[in-house]
Amino acid sequence: MTTEIQHIVFDIGKVLIHYDPNLPYAKVIPDEAERAWFFANVCTHDWNIEQDRGRTWEEAEELLIAEHPERAEQIRAFRKNWHAMVPHHYEDSVAIMEKLIAEGRDVTLLTNFASDTFREAQERFPFLSRTRGVTVSGDIGLIKPDVAIYETHAKEFGLDPASTIFIDDSLANVEGARAAGWKAVHFTGADKLRADLSSYGIEV
Repeated sequence: MTTEIQHIVFDIGKVLIHYDPNLPYAKVIPDEAERAWFFANVCTHDWNIEQDRGRTWEEAEELLIAEHPERAEQIRAFRKNWHAMVPHHYEDSVAIMEKLIAEGRDVTLLTNFASDTFREAQERFPFLSRTRGVTVSGDIGLIKPDVAIYETHAKEFGLDPASTIFIDDSLANVEGARAAGWKAVHFTGADKLRADLSSYGIEV
């Protein structure tokens, strides 16, 4: 018999809100091949994730500009145009989350997000303030899939790991949650999420 789910934890980026750095950079670096090179070699995923871990944007920009001074403006454009990277939310998955909250279920958020851009996102997307609470990686200096961030979230919000289900678009983060003793499902769309939740006895 499976343990009854008492706690539901959502990731944010690519689960509740859209994220794509190419959107503003299509104007900053119009050439597609050059833009791909830029994201692979300058403003890389590994560089950006350190802001999610708590590094300031000022420090992050200085680091890259020292290595690529000729691309200073393109580097600064990342934070400057961040708002354009998150143009909209996913109505169907947000509706699922809000229905769960309306039913009285315990819903929290666990996200890899820089502190300042998360607060900006909260202002733009009010549903990010409707859960019982949120753990933001940039606030605590830990990032998924480090098991420590799941353990920190569980302790902060009094979650029983075995009774917790986590929803994330990254398989690595899903595996991190499972390593922390949580149930976890890989998000690829609202229909699959409904089916996954149903398999745990949660109908939405």
